[in-house]
Amino acid sequence: MELRHLRYFIAVAEERHFGRAAARLHIAQAPLSQQIRRLEAELGEPLLYRTTRSVELAPAGEVLLERGREILVAVDSAIDDARRAARGEYGRLAIGFTGSVTYAVLPSLAAALRQELPGVMLDLRGELLTPAQVAQLTAGTLDLGLLRPPVRERDLSTEVLQSEPLIAVLPQSHPLANSDAVPLEQLKDDPFVAYPSHFRSVLHDAVEDACAAHGFKPLAAHEVAETATLVSFVAAGLGVSLVPASVRHMTVHGAIYRPLTHDTTRVELAVAWRHDDERPVLRHALDVIRRHLPRRDTQSG
Repeated sequence: MELRHLRYFIAVAEERHFGRAAARLHIAQAPLSQQIRRLEAELGEPLLYRTTRSVELAPAGEVLLERGREILVAVDSAIDDARRAARGEYGRLAIGFTGSVTYAVLPSLAAALRQELPGVMLDLRGELLTPAQVAQLTAGTLDLGLLRPPVRERDLSTEVLQSEPLIAVLPQSHPLANSDAVPLEQLKDDPFVAYPSHFRSVLHDAVEDACAAHGFKPLAAHEVAETATLVSFVAAGLGVSLVPASVRHMTVHGAIYRPLTHDTTRVELAVAWRHDDERPVLRHALDVIRRHLPRRDTQSG
């Protein structure tokens, strides 16, 4: 059975008249009648009862009319979805977010993606360090990553979106908590709550480099992978830390954010994807991300 035969039959069944159905289909009545008889011969059952004055549905015709309408609706929907997919408006995307932007970027970006790509199923994964995102992008379990460069995997493309300074996060009881800004060298005797060293976190290295530029190596009392946990540990008085300026949007009772004085360390935020992934849905999502996170330098204030 061809779809055109099904459309022919439904037109006749709905019009209850071969002439009106032929006019509706823009074909001659004789070929239409022939196609319906061929369909009946293929099924081995009559679909219509014909008289000189009327056309009525046989039992098999009643069932085929109901099911046939469902089939045509499903076919039309599949065609529409295929066209939407070709335009990048349909599909599935897994997007990773590094921990330090999970709270500042993920909620608003997710809303923008859902508004502009309502037909795309989004799998949003927060609190992923750059090495984990690179591994998942390479493996194909992640489609886009918002991460901290550098990324040295040759199969991935990256585009820097933003740059921001590091700021200090201190427990409320810290002597410098009431300062307008914190000289980094004055934290040299404090225990640090640090990003992991064994994963070679980009932020771990950035904090080490910033402290080295001020003459000391931070004493890592605790290492945590999640930014929310890191700030919570600081709020609990377990140490101090340095985080990207955007983390200040995450409010944790007992944690105080302060800019650093005389420090030029900056960390970048980039979007990464497999360079051979040419799907329209990915390109459309990249456009949304670029518009939502325009390239700029963010200050600490």
